[in-house]
Amino acid sequence: MAGAQAMVIGPISSGFGSRSSSCDLGFCGVPSCPRPAASTLPAGLSSSFIGGWGDRRRPAVRSKKKERSGGVIVDELGGHYEEGFDDVHRQLINYFTYKAIRTVLHQLYEMNPPKYIWFYNFVSNGEVKDGTRFLQALGKEHQELAERVMVTRLHLYGKWIKKCDHAKMYQRISDENLKLMRERLMETIIWPSEDTNAENAGSS
Repeated sequence: MAGAQAMVIGPISSGFGSRSSSCDLGFCGVPSCPRPAASTLPAGLSSSFIGGWGDRRRPAVRSKKKERSGGVIVDELGGHYEEGFDDVHRQLINYFTYKAIRTVLHQLYEMNPPKYIWFYNFVSNGEVKDGTRFLQALGKEHQELAERVMVTRLHLYGKWIKKCDHAKMYQRISDENLKLMRERLMETIIWPSEDTNAENAGSS
């Protein structure tokens, strides 16, 4: 077991925000695996998953204009939101799949290091950003782990439902919008310089 523990990794970042953001979703208090020295990690364990999802190249945002009576409507900024929110639903499922993978990795690290190493290697070589495809591939290799991840993500989502305050989230988004607009307004204001004030005082 000592040899197996030498291959563990440190905390895995989701790339979705800071630790405080994850606390808002109700996932605080999960201890992280200790981070060993870089020289102890096998070369084969390096992958984009170690750095989290934030390092992935983001797709280009498209902007499409539709001509309608009464003006021009700009849509497709992240999805057809006048038609539905299927893209948001899919991202939520992918995110909770990711959280479930992290949870299962931590459990295996504590209870079954050999299986932890196998699962970590599978995750490192897999397509984690698409939860459905990841679980399909995992089910072909290790059905028990696939079922464990599926049950875990459903459990985590159930915990999040109890903690999520939609009215509070709406207010936070509204407050942040106002803050950003105020900051931008302050950046565009041209304040009078001291020289201008002195000239005005002299002319009067």
